[in-house]
Amino acid sequence: MNRVTFNIDLCKGCGLCVTACPKKIVALAGDKLNSKGYHPAQVIEPEKCIGCAMCATMCPDVVITVEKDV
Repeated sequence: MNRVTFNIDLCKGCGLCVTACPKKIVALAGDKLNSKGYHPAQVIEPEKCIGCAMCATMCPDVVITVEKDV
């Protein structure tokens, strides 16, 4: 399974990764706040991730890491 991780404390909740995901499995965490007071992004259905890394490519703060299955 592909794995997407976010550096939650650096995420500013801009939502660019949410719009970039072709599978629509990235969302802003409405119930969490990071140390800066933003709602960080998260993957809501990790089993549907195709490892395309579009979310990481769009992130202006480089807080997303995508590990693809080999």
